[in-house]
Amino acid sequence: MFTRRRFVQGLLAAPAITQPPLLKHFAGISAEALSARLAADPLRPQCHLLPARNWMNDPNGPIFWKGRYHMFFQYNPGAAVWGDMHWAHATSPDMVHWEHLPVALAPTPGWADADGCFTGSAVDDNGTAAILYTGVQAVPAERATLRDGAHTFRETQCLATSRDATLQKWTKWKEPVIQPPPDPLLTGFRDPFLWKDGAVWYLGVGSGVQKQGGRALLYRSRDLRSWEYLHPLASGQWNGKENINPVDSGEMWECPDFFALGGKHVLLYSTAGEVAWETGELDAKEMVFHSQRRGLLDHGAYYAQKTQLDAHGARILWGWIPERRPDTELIAAGWAGCMALPRELSLNAAGDLEMRVARAAEKLRGRSLGKFEASAGAEKKRSEASGVVIEGICGELVCTSSAEKFGLELADGAGAWWSLAAKRDAGTMRLTVNGKNIEFPSPAGAETRCRVILDASVAEFFCNDLHVLTTRIYRQPQGALRLQGNPDDVAAMTRLEAWQLKPISKDRLTA
Repeated sequence: MFTRRRFVQGLLAAPAITQPPLLKHFAGISAEALSARLAADPLRPQCHLLPARNWMNDPNGPIFWKGRYHMFFQYNPGAAVWGDMHWAHATSPDMVHWEHLPVALAPTPGWADADGCFTGSAVDDNGTAAILYTGVQAVPAERATLRDGAHTFRETQCLATSRDATLQKWTKWKEPVIQPPPDPLLTGFRDPFLWKDGAVWYLGVGSGVQKQGGRALLYRSRDLRSWEYLHPLASGQWNGKENINPVDSGEMWECPDFFALGGKHVLLYSTAGEVAWETGELDAKEMVFHSQRRGLLDHGAYYAQKTQLDAHGARILWGWIPERRPDTELIAAGWAGCMALPRELSLNAAGDLEMRVARAAEKLRGRSLGKFEASAGAEKKRSEASGVVIEGICGELVCTSSAEKFGLELADGAGAWWSLAAKRDAGTMRLTVNGKNIEFPSPAGAETRCRVILDASVAEFFCNDLHVLTTRIYRQPQGALRLQGNPDDVAAMTRLEAWQLKPISKDRLTA
């Protein structure tokens, strides 16, 4: 199972990597030459937000502020592996095209964030921007909240504020605003989220209890400075397996988020190898969440989810797309990680969480590569499908079918790059996407709607707005991708449309 802490443990297990590996690896290479190397990397995404170089992970504090979107994210300025966590900063007019700004938050020696500015949230406090984030500091084991076999960190919740219209100037409060509970069974205390009800702020922190399960601990305040602990907002269950990392065993929740949506409330968190959603009711008197429905945000390479409201009040989901290759390859590449495309959230009639690529991402669409609807004849469908040729592993495909069985693949000169196989049996649809299986109820004749966005080593796949699978693909591409499929499968499709996508920068550096 994957967690951020696995990277930490891996770093300490390999002392050579604890030095500034990127700088050491590229010693003697000029900044211009390094940029040219990164720009020429065919596995580096062209349409997703990522830093110009080095390591990134969790989205932090996304906020729409004075007419622009601001995204902060966990960033190591000195290496393409995890460590030395800062808050990088990028801004956008549309959540798609990004401009990098200077680092917003950095560790301060001797302060509570001396060993890292970890994940948090940004809010509008009556015209002042405020960030609540987790500061970490190495301490003796008896004072630590994070004990993973590699670190003994004390996690506290810290505050930074800004009245700068561009959010480039931040003032950090020296003392933490929330200290962790003095509980020897506490499994962590990080990744705060916030919401406001009238004049009262509520803040949840990811945590848990040994051999019981993960939790979101709830606090309240009127000024973001003085906080009162209430109780757990929601709790999970331990999976019964002993593990040095409590996230892997379900004893700790990372990156929780909580918000109202469609007449319900939604809880998100990452634990035990899953990125989970739950929908249900918030008891406004007791301030306890009661779960009613549950599912996965993504079945693949996706972690550390975070949401915001866009300019029109829609709930937008962000997530980190982690790497699936060894640290040695990350160091050699000079970069690691990217942000998933924005996903708009909604609830269906059953109370399940639906996810669609935000409409803003349609700005990425360039020329049409092929298109047909249900009314087209079989030959027209086959002709349009055969004309789908995606250059530079940068394209989008949408298809719909009501068939009991169908499949297709996008292949380069070396074979299949991305593939889909679908089969319905006894009311269950089974999808196999690049070798990974997803199953869900599907009555005979039901329409299966699929969408995949390919961007270098990233593939984001959506089915029926409910089932999502993000894949990493690392082999060197051999030419353009061509759509291939059984002619009968293509003829049975009720819709197909494909586009070449337009990179958001000319040099893969997201500038």
